[in-house]
Amino acid sequence: MHRQLATTRITSLLILAATSFVAVHGRAQSDEANGGSAWQAEASKRLKAIYERREFRASPLRADWLLDSSGYQIQEQDPQSNEPTQVVYDVRTGEQIPGPKPTVGKVDRQPMLSPDGKVRLETKDRNLFLRDLTSDLVTQLTQQAAEREVSYRNPLWSPDGTRVAIVETDTTDVRKRPMLRPDDPSYPSIAYQTFARVGEKIESLRVAVVDVANRKMDWLLIEQPPEGFYLGQIDWAGNSDEILVETMSRFRDKREFLLASVDGQVTTIYSEINAAWAVSAQGKNSGLTWVNEGKEFIVITEKDGWRHAFLYSRAGKEIALLTPGEYDIIDRAVIDEAVLDEAVLDEFDGWYYFYASPDNGTQKYLYRVPLGGGGKLERITPVDQPGTHDYVFSPDAKWAFHTYSTFDSPPITELVEIPMHRVVKVLDDNQNLRKKMNQLRSHPTEFFTLDIGEGVSVDGWLIKPKGFDESKKYPVFVYVYGEPYAQTVLDSWGAAQVDFHRVVADMGYLVVSFDNRGTPAPKGAAWRRTVFGSLGPLSTEDQAAAIKELARTKSFVDLSRVGIWGWSGGGSNTLNAMFRKPELYHLGIAVVPKPQPHLYNAWFQEIYMRTREVNPEGYAKSAPINFAGGLQGKLLIITGSGETNTHIQIIEGLVDRLIELEKPFDYMVYPNRDHGLREGPGSELHVRMLMIRYLMEHLPSGPR
Repeated sequence: MHRQLATTRITSLLILAATSFVAVHGRAQSDEANGGSAWQAEASKRLKAIYERREFRASPLRADWLLDSSGYQIQEQDPQSNEPTQVVYDVRTGEQIPGPKPTVGKVDRQPMLSPDGKVRLETKDRNLFLRDLTSDLVTQLTQQAAEREVSYRNPLWSPDGTRVAIVETDTTDVRKRPMLRPDDPSYPSIAYQTFARVGEKIESLRVAVVDVANRKMDWLLIEQPPEGFYLGQIDWAGNSDEILVETMSRFRDKREFLLASVDGQVTTIYSEINAAWAVSAQGKNSGLTWVNEGKEFIVITEKDGWRHAFLYSRAGKEIALLTPGEYDIIDRAVIDEAVLDEAVLDEFDGWYYFYASPDNGTQKYLYRVPLGGGGKLERITPVDQPGTHDYVFSPDAKWAFHTYSTFDSPPITELVEIPMHRVVKVLDDNQNLRKKMNQLRSHPTEFFTLDIGEGVSVDGWLIKPKGFDESKKYPVFVYVYGEPYAQTVLDSWGAAQVDFHRVVADMGYLVVSFDNRGTPAPKGAAWRRTVFGSLGPLSTEDQAAAIKELARTKSFVDLSRVGIWGWSGGGSNTLNAMFRKPELYHLGIAVVPKPQPHLYNAWFQEIYMRTREVNPEGYAKSAPINFAGGLQGKLLIITGSGETNTHIQIIEGLVDRLIELEKPFDYMVYPNRDHGLREGPGSELHVRMLMIRYLMEHLPSGPR
């Protein structure tokens, strides 16, 4: 009976919310007809350009390196037929190579094909098969038990083509979530989604080696802890007799690299334990790279307080710290082991290239250090190009497609020679997009760092509205994520839903974002792990302190008009802001939040908070639902009934709680939409128009 009442209340609330939405929409349409609401027409026009015509997306580079690094193949538009065509260019001159296409071809992208190209792996009905491409004979390699829900993934050929390594995933004991399928409006069918909730049973994993000749399958002797574990990198270890297996504990506080031989021996070559986590949800530390013909390997770890690269022997002995210093590796780039002069073979081991930004956590540059260790950090990216840089290297690591952008400047992609960074040719400067942005952008985005006290500084950005008058005060709309998976403050084109935020700013708002402690900024392990145990409390404090400091340092910030919004984890932080800091935030829009983190998936949440059995206090402090009584301002919650990530039942508990507390709020459910709310024509546009309309209705825009 109680559940029926809750469902009735929710249904009524949905009707009221929808009625309210239609009423606002109707008023806006009526106002527009009378010439009194031009903002809606302008917002709709710009949002359609963003989400329907994709006018602000940079054109992708469709190019591939030739295997011998002598050139590259790129897709261009044929001027006569107007059809896409493949053209080959010389890497040294940037000039087109005439005549027939080189026989070298592109980098192999057919991992299912055997090394000799005669046999192909295929999957069907969750089993693995071999197809002889000469005779077309198909042979079954695996046979799952009828009573088990087993599948096989990540098949890997051994270098000599005699064996295949595979991962078996068994989800039989993982609980299933029923979900309604939108097939028959009156009698919808039910689909079941495998969903491992916090503290529940997770999938079971095994690694096997299949002998192709006799179809014999042997399981690697890897420890199977009762609580379950995860797998990272699985690969042949430079030969056809050993497999590299990366294992991670359920909580990701321990990881190991194992060398497993096909005859059954298993050796641990690297092991790491961290009180918080050894590998985060981003997986930046996961995996290792073999060097020196497989005699050594490079591993990324934060064991010394920074994300650094270490060189180890194949037997597991630490040889050198390659990247010493108080800075983080943002990501791997490439390894160049080629020695140009045999005379210096003993003195020069090659180069380890990686991305870092020692002085600015919002940007990314290419650096290198000697592969043998003990060398000086060398920046490869030109110092006169602040922003974000990415490189796609040739197979010999001597050339690269270099892409450079900033928050306000579209990408430029060019062919460069490494390491001197000589520009051979500009491949795409996105000139049309650049012109459009120059016409549209009224003010450059301001990046800044705020001291919020106790030795903590946070990065942020600020977008000002058109017609901005520094002598006036403007309302503030904060975009928050604030969890360990992503940063919002990145000096990169297309970051942080910037196109949408520019539209909002021009409605008469200051749009800002801050990266609080716990976000994955390259500021050291302590910065990232300070939220361990409870996501939400610290991010809420940091975000609030940043808003106050921004207002103290910028007189045009109006603290009497502050709104906040976020998606997913940002939706959760929006709820925390509205519930815990009601005196500061007057409006919040929480999109697909997770107000009850113990109902979220085990894979993500347990890294940072373990389980409620292990950490009951951390979960109690983290859950926005426990602080719902603090709500005073205007709150809009948006979700989709087809959610497979922060599923709707996580949110319905909060809806019931707010009803019980007699708190007024608004709630919009998009039928059958998933986490991105993209399904169905017009969905992306509708979500954004709803948000802007709610903002304009409840947080007065413009200067005062």
